[in-house]
Amino acid sequence: MSVGAHHHHILDPSGQGTVVLNIGQGIGALVLYTPGSLHGHEIEVSPVEDAARRTHAAVRARYVRDGVLFSMVLDNLAEGRYVIWQDPVTPLAEVDIRSGMVTEHEWPVPAIV
Repeated sequence: MSVGAHHHHILDPSGQGTVVLNIGQGIGALVLYTPGSLHGHEIEVSPVEDAARRTHAAVRARYVRDGVLFSMVLDNLAEGRYVIWQDPVTPLAEVDIRSGMVTEHEWPVPAIV
């Protein structure tokens, strides 16, 4: 489900050290920072060349030294270019996932939900 479908979870915040990423040869990860208004929403991504092959993760509160960040984390993504979907039919942005790396992207504010 995606933001446009209004699929929403009630999630406890992630604690320290609770994110383990599977990255390495040929695979990377995406961290998408979002406004707090997207907390609990699932965000979908897909390879640019195959919009039907989507994966998703929920936005969670992540407590850091300076406060709280809201983000969605997806790992184990094959190296390549991906679309971040604003809703089921509207692309938000494209990002490059690189082997062994974490790509960071910020959702534009104000959030479109």
